[in-house]
Amino acid sequence: MQSILYDYLPILIFMCLSIVLTLVLIVPPLIFAPYKPDKEKLSPYECGFDPFDDARSKFDIRFYLVAILFIIFDLEIAFLFPWAIMLGKIGTLGFASMMIFLGVLTVGFIYEWKKGALEWD
Repeated sequence: MQSILYDYLPILIFMCLSIVLTLVLIVPPLIFAPYKPDKEKLSPYECGFDPFDDARSKFDIRFYLVAILFIIFDLEIAFLFPWAIMLGKIGTLGFASMMIFLGVLTVGFIYEWKKGALEWD
């Protein structure tokens, strides 16, 4: 039981330090910072004009498709870096599985391209 507690001691110390650091950085400004709101500070964006429309307005579906494509290819890059570093150790099976993964992503990208999801009118 003692060894388990010693294994988790660094995590406990890290959590305590992070809580103390958070309090040190947040509490003094709340206590000592002047709070003098005026009309400019309370304006919606501090840019001189009110927003044009409601924040809950509908977006075009193409916006979401491009956002999803960005996330997919961002994750692809996140998977490619560790794969490229370990390519010598994972061998042929690792290479083949990544080629299948890239093939599926390429088919999805071609599908989106053919459907016109990347075209803005």
